[in-house]
Amino acid sequence: MKILANDGISKSGILALEKAGFEVITTKVAQEQVANFVNKNNISVILVRSATKVRKDIIDACPGLKIIGRGGVGMDNIDVEYAKSKGIHIINTPASSSESVAELVFAHLFTGVRFLHDSNRNMPLEGDINFDSLKKAYANGIELRGKTLGIIGMGRIGQATAKMAVGLGMKVIYSDTHIPKKDIKIPFFDGQIITIALHSQSLESLFKESDFITLHVPAQDEYVIGEKELEMMKDGVGIVNCARGGAIDEVALVKALDNGKVLFAGLDVYENEPNPEITILMNPKISLTPHIGAATIEAQDRIGTELAHQIISLLNKSLVN
Repeated sequence: MKILANDGISKSGILALEKAGFEVITTKVAQEQVANFVNKNNISVILVRSATKVRKDIIDACPGLKIIGRGGVGMDNIDVEYAKSKGIHIINTPASSSESVAELVFAHLFTGVRFLHDSNRNMPLEGDINFDSLKKAYANGIELRGKTLGIIGMGRIGQATAKMAVGLGMKVIYSDTHIPKKDIKIPFFDGQIITIALHSQSLESLFKESDFITLHVPAQDEYVIGEKELEMMKDGVGIVNCARGGAIDEVALVKALDNGKVLFAGLDVYENEPNPEITILMNPKISLTPHIGAATIEAQDRIGTELAHQIISLLNKSLVN
């Protein structure tokens, strides 16, 4: 059986699959050529991350597909229910990248409160001639400790983010209509574990109470944060989105950054991926990364291994003929 890992897969995942007798193809196939490649090469399993889309047209054109795998959490690039209706198994790795995404959230938070995104642009240009001026410009940093972090969405990544926030001495609040309460267990290096009991609250109260806000929601039909929501927030709030593009109204965000309502934003995802708006890319108050939340060596290793185990398990249980 042949597997096309069109957006790549870790070496550990390849080794596990090859050991089980699969042929793993890592050739990057252009989106418009995926269906043809799958049929021509008798591909039974296609593995993707966020780049490749497996929509109804590919599903209809590829009757030999037995499994579609998503390396990561969200599956908005796959027509999941339609694939299932055709008897195709859908797998993903919801737990593998949680820590990596949460760490990126804090990379953006630390960057924002200490102006690292802007100083890293200006120091190479002016550090040798305007050192004292830059020192003054970036002198009003803010500590995260003691501040309130509002988490929108308390899934696995939201929980990982909450653990890190508590470890930093932050107060954590969250809003999630599907998870009314959550006990956050925080393990330490010496084997000790502490448990923090959290309860969901309304989005409106979260907006009003939070010093910093981070989003951990699936793809949305409407904005979670728009002009009205921004007005509810504290002056000088920091906002991070490492979840999905389209969760924040970027036009309203830029306006709020320009008028000082929002101190900074950290964005890993964008409304118009892979072509973010120039007003976002050039704004000096936005810390920018190119959708790399799960892009750590450790996370990709876990993702590849977990996908391999799920595929092997499906076959061992004779769920795929």
